[in-house]
Amino acid sequence: MDELEERSLRPIDDHDEPNDNGPSDYRPGDPDGVVIAEGETGGAWPPSFIHPSPWSGWPAEWSVPTWGPAENLVDTAWAALDRNSSVFASMPPYLVNAPAGLTVDWLDSPDPDIYSSWADFAHALMWDFLLGEVFVIATAHYSNGFPARFRIAPPWTVQVEWSGGRRRYMIGSIVLDPAHVLHIRYKSTVDDARGHGPLEVGRARLVAAAVLLRYLTNFVQGGAVPSSVIESDDDVTAEQATALHTQWINSRMSKLGLPAVLGGGLKWKATQANALDSALTELAGYTEAKIAILLSVPPSLLALPSGEDTMTYDNKQGIYDYHWRGHLRPLAHRLMLALSHWAVPLGVGIEVNRDEYVRPGPLERAQTWAIYLEHGVTSIEEVREAERFSFIPQTSPAVRAAAVVK
Repeated sequence: MDELEERSLRPIDDHDEPNDNGPSDYRPGDPDGVVIAEGETGGAWPPSFIHPSPWSGWPAEWSVPTWGPAENLVDTAWAALDRNSSVFASMPPYLVNAPAGLTVDWLDSPDPDIYSSWADFAHALMWDFLLGEVFVIATAHYSNGFPARFRIAPPWTVQVEWSGGRRRYMIGSIVLDPAHVLHIRYKSTVDDARGHGPLEVGRARLVAAAVLLRYLTNFVQGGAVPSSVIESDDDVTAEQATALHTQWINSRMSKLGLPAVLGGGLKWKATQANALDSALTELAGYTEAKIAILLSVPPSLLALPSGEDTMTYDNKQGIYDYHWRGHLRPLAHRLMLALSHWAVPLGVGIEVNRDEYVRPGPLERAQTWAIYLEHGVTSIEEVREAERFSFIPQTSPAVRAAAVVK
């Protein structure tokens, strides 16, 4: 095999004195920041995780690779994930066909040591699911064998492999009981133990969005392209250019709206390069809209161009119903169905109340209730309870007593 020639990432110039690894001042890696510890290794939890970082000679314009968790999500992907997760978290859960006496304290919080409420858990559940897979680990059980407490483990901490036709789960050196693990995969196949999410197929768009954002950032940091230039037929020195620039600014500020007068071979010319008017802006908007669609969020909900900018107020109100019916409901159904099969007895279901997100306006609700009352479908008491007319705010005892008397 021919010997390969290697050099540093920084180009070698005439003042460098090359050695075996490049210039004499070149420092591969960061030897001062690396400590080799001898003796016993750390515990099995939490497992070690390496965060890539730039090293000596690494160009500032280059991004470091993403290992393990999605650390470098572009803002559009983050906003789309947060939109779906927050909406899903706002929908309270309830049981269907539950027998009397079934204990499900985790409907308030699956693990009070970790989550302040069900909403915290639901937000993390949808977030990891959209990224490809979510691991729910049972940490305690009721006497009937069903989970009493459970929490979500970061996907990058869980090792998954096939063993005897079943998935085998490990966290560090600890082998988990498969019955204690709920592994919900966005896309599941028989030839891969792990799940895969929509951002994997859209990885190129994430890179494109990050590059465009970095370009625009560097564009602004570099002073941006001027909106116009003053050209001279003669060569000018730096001092003359500065003086002309100052005179031009002072003249325009003192004579706003009046025509400009130029002489001495000077010409004013508008530049054609403008970041806000260029095709890069449209490309960036298109790329970000595609990322939102991959994550099941209508672009208009994230203020992205979608071709629906002429929507009226009425159908803008309907965008939330469209988001729920066409995007979020299928995702929520898969999550709650998987949780039902794992956390409660057969025949009992867990669902979420979508009315918190797509609740109609007062007039539409009143017309619907009137139809239900006319046909005996519901009662006035049930309507009052559903509309929270009978709800007494938690105020002082005196105020509550007065409300009851009235």
